[in-house]
Amino acid sequence: MPAPLAEAAMQELMDGSAPATQVAALLGMLRVRGETPEELAAFARVMRARAVRVEAPAGAVDLCGTGADGAGTFNISTLAAFVVAGAGVPVAKHGNRAVTSRCGSADVIEALGIPLDPGPDAVARRIGEIGFGFIFAPSYHPAMKHAMPIRRELPMRTAFNLLGPISSPAGVRRQLLGVAEERLLPLMAGALARLDTDRALVVHSGDGLDELSLAGPNRARLVEGRMVGELSIDPGELGLRRASRTAFAGGDAQLNSAIAMSVLGGEPGAARDVILLNAAAALFVAGRATAVADGVTMAAESIDSGAAAGIVEASAAFVDA
Repeated sequence: MPAPLAEAAMQELMDGSAPATQVAALLGMLRVRGETPEELAAFARVMRARAVRVEAPAGAVDLCGTGADGAGTFNISTLAAFVVAGAGVPVAKHGNRAVTSRCGSADVIEALGIPLDPGPDAVARRIGEIGFGFIFAPSYHPAMKHAMPIRRELPMRTAFNLLGPISSPAGVRRQLLGVAEERLLPLMAGALARLDTDRALVVHSGDGLDELSLAGPNRARLVEGRMVGELSIDPGELGLRRASRTAFAGGDAQLNSAIAMSVLGGEPGAARDVILLNAAAALFVAGRATAVADGVTMAAESIDSGAAAGIVEASAAFVDA
C-alpha cells in the first residue's frame, strides 16, 4: 500500500469514519500479507500528528519494546531508563499497563510511587528538570479510541501492536526498541528510518526477549537517518557474564518495584548486568557513549553513584504544578 493511501486510511480510522468491518478487514489483510516499513511509518506519522504533544529536549531518548515475548521478566527497559537518566540523558519513557505480562511499565512506575499521568505539561517539566518523564500511552492517543474495540476483538496481533513503540507523543528521534520476534527487526528498523530518526537500535535477543539479553549474542539493526545496518551485541565481549532469561524473572508490580530498587541500590548479579547492557545501548543511541562498551561503564557509574536511584526518588517527590 503506498504511503499516502496508508495515511489516508489511518486518518479515517482515527476520525471514526471508517466502518468497523473495513478496519477489521484491513488489519486482517495486513497481518496475513505482512506489514511493510512504508505502511507502518505512514500509520505512525498519523498517530504522532494526532497525539497529545509532550515537549522534550532534542536529545531525549525512549526505551521500550513491542511486548508479547511471553518471558515474564521484570521491567528491564524501565529500569534501564532510570539508569540512562542518571547518566545525564533526558528520557521520555512511553509506556502502558501490562497486556500479556503481569506488570507493564506503567504498573511498576505506579508501584514506585511516581504519578502515572500528571499531564503533558507536567511530564515535559519532569523531563526538563529531573531528566525523566513517563508518558502514559492511553492518555496521549485519544483518537485511538475508535480502533481499540476492534483491536480487542481480533484474535491476532495487528499493526497496532507495533505502532505504539514508534509513535511517541514526545517525537523522540533517538530510541532503543526491542522486538519480540526476529522477523520484526527489518520491519521496525525500516519504519524508523522513514520517521526522521537520528539514531535507533532495534534489538532482539537470542533467547526470545524484546530486550538485550545476557544469554548470548543479540541481533540488532542500527538506524542512522535513513541508513540501516546489521550488528550483533554480545554481552560476553562487554565484560558481562552470560545468564539465561530465567535470571530476569519478574512478577507483579510490587515484586518488580522491589527488584528495581535492589538493582538501582547496587545489588550485583544478572539483574544488574542486563540493566547495564540495555542502558549502555541506549547511551550509545543517545550519543553519550561512543560505543556500547563505553556505555556499560557509564551505566555502572550511574547506579553506583546513586544517580539512577536518585531519578526514581526525584520522580516520586516532584511536585507537579
